[in-house]
Amino acid sequence: MRNLVWSLIAVIAVGTTGCGQEQRNNGFDPNLKVYRHAMDQSPSSLDPVQASNVYANHVVLNAYDTLFAFKYLARPYEVKPNLAVDFPEISDDLLEYRIRIKEGVHYIDDPAFADGVGREVIAEDFIYSIKRHFDPKMRGQGAWLWQGRIVGLDEWKESGADYDQEIEGLRAIDRHTILIKLIRPYPQLIFTLTMGYSALVPREAVETYGLELASRPVGSGPFRVTSYDTSKIVFEKNVKFRQEPVDIWYEGYNPETQGFTGVEAIQGRSPPFLDILEIDFIAESAARWNSFTKGDEVQYTGVPNEQVDNILSSKDPITPTQEIADRYHMYAGVEAGFVFQAFNMDFPEFGYNDDPDRSRRNKLLRCAVIKGFDWSKRNESFYSGLGIVFPGIIPPVVPEFDPELSRWSVERDVEEAKRLLAEGGWTADNLPELVYGTTSSVTSRQFFEQFRGWLKKIGYPSDRIKIKQFATFGDISRAWKNSTLPFVAKGWGLDFPDAENTLQLFYGPNGSPGSNDANYRNREFDELYRKTSVMLPSPERSKLYQRMNKLVIDDCVAVSGISRTRIMLWHKNVIAFPDREIVGGFFLKYVDVEKQQPVEGEGT
Repeated sequence: MRNLVWSLIAVIAVGTTGCGQEQRNNGFDPNLKVYRHAMDQSPSSLDPVQASNVYANHVVLNAYDTLFAFKYLARPYEVKPNLAVDFPEISDDLLEYRIRIKEGVHYIDDPAFADGVGREVIAEDFIYSIKRHFDPKMRGQGAWLWQGRIVGLDEWKESGADYDQEIEGLRAIDRHTILIKLIRPYPQLIFTLTMGYSALVPREAVETYGLELASRPVGSGPFRVTSYDTSKIVFEKNVKFRQEPVDIWYEGYNPETQGFTGVEAIQGRSPPFLDILEIDFIAESAARWNSFTKGDEVQYTGVPNEQVDNILSSKDPITPTQEIADRYHMYAGVEAGFVFQAFNMDFPEFGYNDDPDRSRRNKLLRCAVIKGFDWSKRNESFYSGLGIVFPGIIPPVVPEFDPELSRWSVERDVEEAKRLLAEGGWTADNLPELVYGTTSSVTSRQFFEQFRGWLKKIGYPSDRIKIKQFATFGDISRAWKNSTLPFVAKGWGLDFPDAENTLQLFYGPNGSPGSNDANYRNREFDELYRKTSVMLPSPERSKLYQRMNKLVIDDCVAVSGISRTRIMLWHKNVIAFPDREIVGGFFLKYVDVEKQQPVEGEGT
């Protein structure tokens, strides 16, 4: 048996320094420590089995516990034990994992438990929580992570999903020890156990609240939810959360790049440090910016595109103006993820068709749309020219990225797009209606109008390109999962720093309601995915990953892609190193606030 330490290269961030301001407590007791975070969308659900987007994951990771987590400050990213006592003991054949969980950890007090007192977290809770993803009644969004991986788990689903039936490869050996037996090696297994999908949920809460669990979490995380709606969620400190003093050096602290954040102040103290954590969901970038700059509302924001030129004195290197440096902390770095669009291949108008000739013509249509898309203009219009445009679905932040790959699929060529349409026999009279789904926001509408304008120039009639708007991100996410839209436009944040996490978006068995919203099915791609899924990082695996990437490009399935450069600002009285990427919601339990005088002219 042996222990395994996990560390992979991801994003290197840049920080700048400055000095202070005060944050009022907005109706809370002024003696309480309150931090107000902001995100651009609301979660689709607070239930871990439905934590299918970055917004839900941020919430779930603060209400629930996972076995492992990412170190708060380490860049490159590193995994650490969280609810687990240590890294797993792994058999020499890499098929058996034994994971010991901490004793004396309790769920929050809740009426779901006997006498309303939260009981101890036990190994069986993990078993139950993973089973839920495979219960057909749950329509769990995370099954793709473990499907075909764990001995007996898929068979458990097929035999009726009886929660009292034991699974050979997923068992509690004793009250605090988990055994996972794999069908074949799965190098990314530990990574999956950092995700909100793997959070431990008590059976009592599920059986008490049913669907209501989506809005009232019952976990053992650092915070408990006190209120939630589509505009905000409010947490209070979980007073029962285990006392574990922070070692910032173990967490990866680098004083040269992170010293400006003030995180040295949390050394040796036990989180959470906040009494109240509020996350405001503000879809419109202008509204988020206004709330942030008022000085007495949200204390963190991503920088909207329309403000980039106002807050930077230089884009290369990214440098804030003196005024911004004086008022706020700033962090900039390439996202661990990408923005892309994909055709839903289940729609015979664009994808797979029983008529081979129509399938051929559909491919030419998809390729024409790709050649008509102007990534350079998209970058300038919405990402201030700071994004990294790249071909395919392996983004620049992972080691397997190929900078030498042909850029055919990301270079606009209107005449070539018209030629492809003509070769396919497509005319203004017979092009199919394309429904573009998006959320209801000004920016989303602008994305659509820009896209429709580009297609008009290659000969696609404007009246055949329709917009379908959804009230919330959760609504459109359900439409993707239910395969009701022919064209998917979305962003994907990496769950862990390995290209497998983006390649799985196009793996056939992960089709709707799984992560493969394109419902792409390519025999060679699927065989290569299965082959590489048991391989440790190596030049051979990288070569196979790149072959899979080229298959997606050649089949003209994805209009891809761009990795954005994120610029984040937070108030000077906030002690934090924010992360929207792989660490995600984990960072919030380490946030602290300090009392300072307000900057003149800010707040009331």
